[in-house]
Parts: sequence; C-alpha cells; structure tokens
Amino acid sequence: MAYESGILLESGTNELEIVEFEVAGSRYGINVIKVKEIIVPVPITPIPHADPAVEGIIQLRGEILPVINMERVLGAGPSANPQNDKYIVSSFNQQQVVFHVHNVTMIHRISWDAIEKPSGAYSAETSPVIGVIKIGGDMMLLLDFEKIVMEISPETGIRLEQIQKLGKRERSDKRILVAEDSPLLRKLLQTTLSEAGYERVEFFENGKDALAYLEKVAETGDVADTIQLVITDIEMPQMDGHHFTRRIREHKGLAKLPVIIFSSLITDELKHKGTSVGADEQISKPEIAELVLKIDQYVL
Repeated sequence: MAYESGILLESGTNELEIVEFEVAGSRYGINVIKVKEIIVPVPITPIPHADPAVEGIIQLRGEILPVINMERVLGAGPSANPQNDKYIVSSFNQQQVVFHVHNVTMIHRISWDAIEKPSGAYSAETSPVIGVIKIGGDMMLLLDFEKIVMEISPETGIRLEQIQKLGKRERSDKRILVAEDSPLLRKLLQTTLSEAGYERVEFFENGKDALAYLEKVAETGDVADTIQLVITDIEMPQMDGHHFTRRIREHKGLAKLPVIIFSSLITDELKHKGTSVGADEQISKPEIAELVLKIDQYVL
C-alpha cells in the first residue's frame, strides 16, 4: 500500500503525518513523506560481511533495495508475532531503503510543536531519537532515519572531500544561520562549511528558536547587518523548515533574507512545498558542494 496523504498537507502549516510502527512493543514514528509503501516481508538475499543491522537485499519492481532490521538498530527483542512483521519502503537522501519492523499500526496527523525534543539524557550524537510525541497516556519516538542509514553506510552522508574538490577557497566574514535538529548533522555542517570558508555560522536546533533569534535581531536594526543567509532543514521538532521559511517571509524585517532549504526530503514531487513558502533554493542532502555554491551565490 502506498502512503501519499502527507503530500496533500498544505505547505507551511507546521503539520505533518507520521506512520506509527512497533518494534518489540515500543511505538516509533516515521514521517509519511519518507514512506513509499508498506509491504509484507519477502525473501531476502543475505550480503556477506554486511553491517549487522543489514539483513540483506530484496528485489522490488526491478530495483535492488537494502533491508535494515530495526530490531537490531534499536537493540530490541524479537517480534512476538512475526506474522505481523512489515517492510517500510522509504525514500530520502536520494536513495531507497527498506526498514523491517514488527508491525505498522496507523497514521497520525500532528503539529510539529507537539513534538518535544529529546532530553539531554538521550539526545547525544549516538541516539537515533529526534523527538518525543505524547499520544494519550503513551509516548511515540520519532527516529532519525538519515542518521541510522549514514551510520551503516557513511558514504551516503555529507562528506568533507566534496568541499575539498571545489579547490582553494577564501575565508568569508559573512554570517549564516542554520536550523538543524540533528546533533550529528550540525557537527558535519560546521566542519564542511568551515572548510568552505564560512566560519561564522550560528546553529539552532529548530525553526522556533531560530525565528525567535531573528525576530530579536530585527527589533534592534537591519537584520542583514547581522545575518546574511538562512539555511534550514525541514523536519524539526517545535517548528519545521517550511513553516519557519513562511514566517520569515511574512515578517517585514526578515522578508528579504535569502533562505535555502537543505533537507533529505527535497524531491521533484515535493519542491512545490518549499516554493510556496518562499524558499530561494532547495537542495537535497547530502549535496553539500551544491549547497556551498548556492551560499556563494547569495552572500559573496
């Protein structure tokens, strides 16, 4: 079954739809935009010497796709009812990956401001949890699937050598604001942007905190004297990148700020969402070299 309802959400409303799934009785979520379809398990071909979390590969409509066992990723126990197991076929970061889970239950439509960021006890770089959603008296954990895949296959992530291939670069005194919820991605962006010559980068964990900072700056004078460019992810607790971009465009003192959306969710089918809220550019992770060239275009 394909899940396309998330595409129908109006852009910039700060809402999302989440597919809820279970692993060893615990509840987890994945953004419906990442989900192409959900299927029953099919025969797997094991891959010798693969990462322990990779069960193997399957063939689906002519494509060869890796299968990641979420039980192993999360260190959870085995499925109590294997007959309910499902494969979540997903697409993000310009790749397709299958996640093996114990069950898929329902879809929730919620607001990003209902998603709490993880506490310090489980928000370290090693944690795959990027948000906590309270549903009734229970909790559902929103997972960082990009991080899960990148730890298994580092070449799928942001790589410093992509910047080094651009050649020698001058240092820039331009200031850039980045809204990115993933600690791992913030660290990688800091390293790669510094290599590209941009060392004055202000990082925020979500659009809400970033917007509050920009509004405060705008109260004291011309924001362009303090921040010359905004880069934002889309998926972030409290306020997503589309809503953040729309709020910038609606604010008289911020409206002229260039905004680049840098997200794993940038596809030809979904670019209209960023366009409708006023993004100047939309670049898919992990194309860091393309991001740097666009930064050059707007601030140099």
